[in-house]
Amino acid sequence: MKANNRIYDSLLSEHLANNRQMAFVSGPRQVGKTTSCRNHASAYLNWDNVDDRELLLSGPGSLVSQLGLSQLDKTTPVALFDELHKYARWKQLLKGFFDTYGDQVQIVVTGSSRLDIYRRGGDSLMGRYFLYRMHPFSVAETITQDLPDEKGVIRPPQNTKTSDFDALWQHGGYPEPYLKRDQRFSRRWQALRTQQLVREDIRDLTQIQQIDQLEILVRLLAERSSQQLIYGNLAKEVRTSVDTIRRWVDTLCNLHLGFLIRPWFKNVSRSLRKEPKWFLRDWAGITDVGNKAETFVACHLLKAIEGWTDMGLGKFELGYLRNKEKREVDFLVAHDGKPWFIAEVKQHTESIGPGLKYYQDQVLAPFAFQIVMDAPYVDADCFAKPGGPMVVPARTFLSQLL
Repeated sequence: MKANNRIYDSLLSEHLANNRQMAFVSGPRQVGKTTSCRNHASAYLNWDNVDDRELLLSGPGSLVSQLGLSQLDKTTPVALFDELHKYARWKQLLKGFFDTYGDQVQIVVTGSSRLDIYRRGGDSLMGRYFLYRMHPFSVAETITQDLPDEKGVIRPPQNTKTSDFDALWQHGGYPEPYLKRDQRFSRRWQALRTQQLVREDIRDLTQIQQIDQLEILVRLLAERSSQQLIYGNLAKEVRTSVDTIRRWVDTLCNLHLGFLIRPWFKNVSRSLRKEPKWFLRDWAGITDVGNKAETFVACHLLKAIEGWTDMGLGKFELGYLRNKEKREVDFLVAHDGKPWFIAEVKQHTESIGPGLKYYQDQVLAPFAFQIVMDAPYVDADCFAKPGGPMVVPARTFLSQLL
């Protein structure tokens, strides 16, 4: 498989063929945003390049000349602006350029911060763009790069190659380590990526000054993937305030170090715990097998629900369930506000825990799965018919997502 053979190439092709809005492609550092987007661009401008930066700052007139908008052409040019969010007035620049020349050029914007929520001045771009959130490789994407069928979001099950599944588990889904499949390279790549995120992205995109304390928080969070976050405990360990920890965790989520899954409350009779669960975006370096398995599935579910939502296939949400008696289910996926399925992750096949049946009855989810990581692939549709809790192989279940 080639590094540029991604499902996001299909997504961008569909967008450019059918929409006049700008395409905002957001995702973690080194997830492959620039590679995929450059496949579709006729002009490329990178804010980190000094020459390109001067051109962008010189105003729309210079961009018109650079992009050839004043010349007759049978095709509409596609302009790619990379890392533009590092410019304090990036929204104002895009708004003016799009409003003036939006009928003459198609615009793609990429960034490693979350372009949909990042606030740093400028006017609102509401209605002028569609957001696409890019994720690393997943089990389903190693099998096919086609978009889901319009009839439904769930794919038919397909068996992935053992070598591809093992590479995802061992090296993660980021293109370079996944495709290279060398453990020494993966360790060095992971360390460098974390260092760049803390020392470069934090410095460039935030006003956080206490980098040393933030590095302590990053190290603590690296050890706690799939666990509930107790902000008070983290504040004591890092030696700062609870409010500061909350802000820093939000910043690390915006920069894609990890993400939070919050408890689902609707239609649950008992009071639930409110603490969010924290997951790393890169599961490869997690040493605890149970935490790694849950993080592996969480990343797949997040990619699916964000992808389906971004494609306009519905509103999908990801949460978890846990009450004060510590009865817990790892994941709940809701579709248009209604629970669709709940899931528990296990490394080995074992009897179904009572929590699945209990919470399925509580939330009235049509499906309840116990996802087993080391179970062999079964050529059967996990979503063929609603019913009680079912044990399903991870290789089967994940192949049906995105």
